[in-house]
Amino acid sequence: DYGAFVDLGGIDGLLHITDLAWRRVKHPSEVLTVGEEVEAKILKFDQEKNRVSLGIKQLGDDPWVALTRRYPVGTRLFGKVSNLTDYGAFVEIEPGIEGLVHVSEMDWTNKNIHPGKIAQLGDEVEVMILEIDEERRRLSLGMKQCKPNPWDDFSATHAKGDKVSGQIKSITDFGVFIGLPGGIDGLVHLSDLSWTQTGEEAIRNFKKGDELEAVILAIDVEKERISLGVKQLTEDPNGSSVSTTEEKAAKPKAKAAKAKEEPAPDDAATAGTTNLGALLKAKLDSKK
Repeated sequence: DYGAFVDLGGIDGLLHITDLAWRRVKHPSEVLTVGEEVEAKILKFDQEKNRVSLGIKQLGDDPWVALTRRYPVGTRLFGKVSNLTDYGAFVEIEPGIEGLVHVSEMDWTNKNIHPGKIAQLGDEVEVMILEIDEERRRLSLGMKQCKPNPWDDFSATHAKGDKVSGQIKSITDFGVFIGLPGGIDGLVHLSDLSWTQTGEEAIRNFKKGDELEAVILAIDVEKERISLGVKQLTEDPNGSSVSTTEEKAAKPKAKAAKAKEEPAPDDAATAGTTNLGALLKAKLDSKK
């Protein structure tokens, strides 16, 4: 399973499976058949142990050479799914060149889905070049980058303060997740559920599957987060139009302004002393 032996006339040479072709070979029978005459290159000869290592792929050009020039980062192209694992899919973009599409780069919204539910062996898929390491012979590919980003789409059509409606997808210890257009979710944090109840009390009023309306509080495309609020649909019963933070910031400014209007006590006292000295000096001068 690890290769094939070639009769060199009195001595056998080993063609290791990794030296049969630049592409992935699962079994030597994919490339060779018993009795077949082959041409190979001598890679190593150990005279002491009477061992010869051979290679077939070395007879041709190494496809990894100048790969970065052929496929700059950001290039989109089609390839064939050559292997599936729990952590992603390997896609062959040309003979001998396979890249990994990590599971996190397969779909914008389904981060933990098994790769086999998105692609099958032999499928032709569109991928984008994300990173090339020619020295380590590693190629990172992405599939989701060839599709519209639902976070960008949502940000382009919605803004802070807009109202949205969606079905409750899940309820956690820290809030409620609502399904939004494009297959993405928005979070209503516990603190944004009610003006009058604590988050722990308010969350008991909701259940999975309920339709819920909320206000958009923030959109962070880079972190793929949408913050929503339910209590913001109504006025704050406390009637405060200025937040506590704004009030704290305003008070020191008012004091500083008042301080500028009034002369400093020390300055006033100094001014009085100076005037009295001038009067005494004038009186003494007149007596002379």
